[in-house]
Amino acid sequence: MPASTLPPFPNDVRTHPLMIIDYELIKAGDVEEVNRLWDAATTIGFWYLKNHGADQEASDMFDMGAETMALPLEERMKFEQGDDGQSFGYKKAGANAIDATGTLDAVEFINVSKDDALAYPQGLEVTYVVLNIFNDKLGLPKGTLERLHDMEEYSCSETRCIRSPPTQDREAMKNSAIGAHTDFGSLSFLHNRLGGLQVLPPGHEEWSYIRPIPGHAVCNIGDALSLFSGGILQSNIHRVVTPPGMQAEYERCHIIAEAVKKRPDKSFETGSTAVEWFARRIKNQRIRNRAGPETWAASRGTEHTPTAT
Repeated sequence: MPASTLPPFPNDVRTHPLMIIDYELIKAGDVEEVNRLWDAATTIGFWYLKNHGADQEASDMFDMGAETMALPLEERMKFEQGDDGQSFGYKKAGANAIDATGTLDAVEFINVSKDDALAYPQGLEVTYVVLNIFNDKLGLPKGTLERLHDMEEYSCSETRCIRSPPTQDREAMKNSAIGAHTDFGSLSFLHNRLGGLQVLPPGHEEWSYIRPIPGHAVCNIGDALSLFSGGILQSNIHRVVTPPGMQAEYERCHIIAEAVKKRPDKSFETGSTAVEWFARRIKNQRIRNRAGPETWAASRGTEHTPTAT
C-alpha cells in the first residue's frame, strides 16, 4: 500500500531522534556531513539516510514482497529456511522465538541471498561509500573494509521483505513481532512505510520508536562492523513491535538490506568465523531447536542488554 494512503505516525508516543545524513553530501566528501555520520555511527549506531537514490528499487522490492506473500502458504513453504542455521528463504510466522520464555514471533519474511539481491545495485554503491568513510575514520590502510566486504566472496548478506499482520487487539499490541536483537552483519538499510521499529540506546531503560520518514532509509551498524572496529562503531539493540495508533490496523511491510558481510574464512576475535556467528544466531532462534532459556541466550550477539525483550 502506498505510504500516501496510510494514516500518519502519531505524535503522542515516545520516539528517539536520529541524525539525518545526506548521502549526496557524504558521497561528495563534505567534511561536516561525514563527521555527522561518524558521530551517529559511534554513539547510537543508527541514522536516517536521505537522497540515497534507491526509492524506486525499494518500491520494486515492496512489490516483490507483496507478490511473494500473496502466494499460497504451501508454495511459500517449499522455500522454508529450515532449522540448521540457514537464513535464505521463507520463514513463516511463529517459527522463531523472540525471548527466553519461547514466545513465538508474529512475522513472516522472505530472505533473498546476495546474488539475487544484487539485482538492486544502488544499495551496493551506498554500502561502499559508507564503508570507505568508516575505513578512513578508523585510520585503516586504504581499501581495508572494502576488501573485507568483497562482492565476489561467499556471504550471508541478504535483502529481507517482512510482513506483519494488522491488529486491533490491545494485548497483542504489547508483544514484539521481532524480539530485541542486534543485527548480524555490517550495515543494515531499512525502508519502512509504517512505524514499529524501536531502539533501546545504552543507558536508557525504556524503548523508543523510530519515526518513519518518507524517502529516508533507517541505517544501522551490525555486529560484524562493530567487531571489526573494536567496538568503536556501535551495533545497537532494537526490536519490532506493532505500529502505534491507527497504523496498527494496517499490514506492515518493510524491506531490510544487509550489506555484504565479512568473508567467512576470516575469524572474529570471538573465536568464530562470520558464517559460524551468523548460523549460531539464526539456528538458536528457531522454535524447533529450543531446549530452554539457554537456547535464546545462545542466539545473542553484541547486545548491551542481552536479557532485553
